[in-house]
Amino acid sequence: MNIEILKSKIHKARITQANLNYIGSIGIDEDLIEAANLIENEKVDIYNITNGERLSTYVIKAGRGSGTISLNGAAARKAAIGDYIIIVSYATMDFEEAKSHKPAIIFPDDNNRA
Repeated sequence: MNIEILKSKIHKARITQANLNYIGSIGIDEDLIEAANLIENEKVDIYNITNGERLSTYVIKAGRGSGTISLNGAAARKAAIGDYIIIVSYATMDFEEAKSHKPAIIFPDDNNRA
């Protein structure tokens, strides 16, 4: 049996940009991507702590060390600059493997530094 479990989590990142006229996705500082064990184009769920909105999108790299968290395209309507969000990804794995899996969870500061 396979189950879906938490793989990666960036808890309480702050939105720094919202660009409605971009093709889509969430731009994440490359340092945060690596710290959270994410990869470019990986599907993520976004939970907006500030307003309760939820959405799914995919990761694109933002400048390393920039602190950028940018919701783009239609997702830009789901958050405002300064909102706090949780970014999560999940993995499917065998039930027994999942018992020992340890997700990558990071808690960035107010400048989105890991």
